[in-house]
Amino acid sequence: MTKLAFAVIAALLVAGCGVDGAPIRPQAKTEPGLSVSGEARIGVVTSL
Repeated sequence: MTKLAFAVIAALLVAGCGVDGAPIRPQAKTEPGLSVSGEARIGVVTSL
């Protein structure tokens, strides 16, 4: 049981420490800035 607990703790530590290398910033796919598009409607629909 002790070996299993040690193995689980070691796996969690290795998984969280960046063992796969330094973080890499994702490349921007578009020019930086603000772009908003879409459609919005507000209202009440009633039928008699």
